[in-house]
Amino acid sequence: LSILLLSLGLGTTLTFASSHWLLAWMGLEISTLAIIPLMSQHHHPRAVEATTKYFITQAAAAALILFASTTNAWITGQWDINFDLHFFPASMLTMALALKMGLAPVHFWLPEVLQGLDLTTGLILSTWQKLAPFILMCQIMPVNSSLITFLGVTSTLVGGWGGLNQTQLRKILAYSSIAHLGWMILVMQFNQQLALLALIIYIPMTFSTFMIFKTNSSTTVNTLAASWAKTPALTAITPMILLSLGGLPPLSGFMPKWMILQELTKQDIPLTASIAALSALLSLYFYLRVSCAMTLTISPNNLNATTPWRLQTTASTLPLAISATISAMLLPLAPATL
Repeated sequence: LSILLLSLGLGTTLTFASSHWLLAWMGLEISTLAIIPLMSQHHHPRAVEATTKYFITQAAAAALILFASTTNAWITGQWDINFDLHFFPASMLTMALALKMGLAPVHFWLPEVLQGLDLTTGLILSTWQKLAPFILMCQIMPVNSSLITFLGVTSTLVGGWGGLNQTQLRKILAYSSIAHLGWMILVMQFNQQLALLALIIYIPMTFSTFMIFKTNSSTTVNTLAASWAKTPALTAITPMILLSLGGLPPLSGFMPKWMILQELTKQDIPLTASIAALSALLSLYFYLRVSCAMTLTISPNNLNATTPWRLQTTASTLPLAISATISAMLLPLAPATL
């Protein structure tokens, strides 16, 4: 386990630190290969299926990245990442990195894969595994503007609509991830720091959500509804984190959305900004649905006592406490980040 986790870290760090396309590609490959045993460790048919799907998509994306960077080196004669890319390989790289991250319209693997995994591996997949392609995407900006806007808008819309009818929490989180990445991609062509800020705030929010589901050991909305008897304090805090993911003030999730809309308006593309803002309403609906099921309905519970007798938990709750605080109360720092 420690070897795999260290390789996971190494792969991403290698991609961060590289200025050569081959090295960046190698980092992506290392992190893909490191997470595969983590994904299939339960030997459940669903986990194996999810791992296979993940492997195939990531291998395709990596091959495309290798092809695009080789083509770029063939056309321009150099391998440097910070050097301007030729238009054609740049578009190809954008699509390959979108496939790596799971941006719409190449997102179809993400909900399926996330659904087959346990919550801890799912958490790694939706936070840490997004970092390397994200940073690469930041480094090749600005490229084909209409392609990037198309990816961003499609992702926010798909991420909103896809999650509406779901009862599985992991699929809801997958669509939420697609929508958030769409927002980041939209603003990335104008302001990479802002996209990075959105990612930095998205990570603790997603971490908190996954950890809450893990604490309640629930993977569907129905089982989550029974959590008020198990962890009453956590149940009270959860809607704040979910609505922070939805982007409501005065929670932290509002800050990136607000700044991204402001930046898009400054760049004189109000239509894109309006579509993004309206698609946030779609996402908000399913976060509200989960919150409502969790806190505003009392599920049938066979316990007569209000607080059941429970053993002292062995799991550490400190990481969840820290990330929940971050994902609810970071908004006053918005002027400092500006």
